[in-house]
Amino acid sequence: MNKKQKKLMDKHRNNLLYVEVKNNNVEKALSIFKKRVKNSGLLKEIRDREFYEKPSAEKRRKRNMVKHRKKYSIE
Repeated sequence: MNKKQKKLMDKHRNNLLYVEVKNNNVEKALSIFKKRVKNSGLLKEIRDREFYEKPSAEKRRKRNMVKHRKKYSIE
């Protein structure tokens, strides 16, 4: 692999969830992949986009979340 190809691969690794399998240890790579998916917030975004939500309903939901957080926050 030349430098140009390697640079292109590194660029794609930064944009995508990418896990390298080392020593044929697929279980370890899978657990790392699951952790990266969880930490990236990808699943939350997919759940949020599952159904269309009107902008006014989204604002109302977010406003209610803030009220709920303020109510139960420790001061």
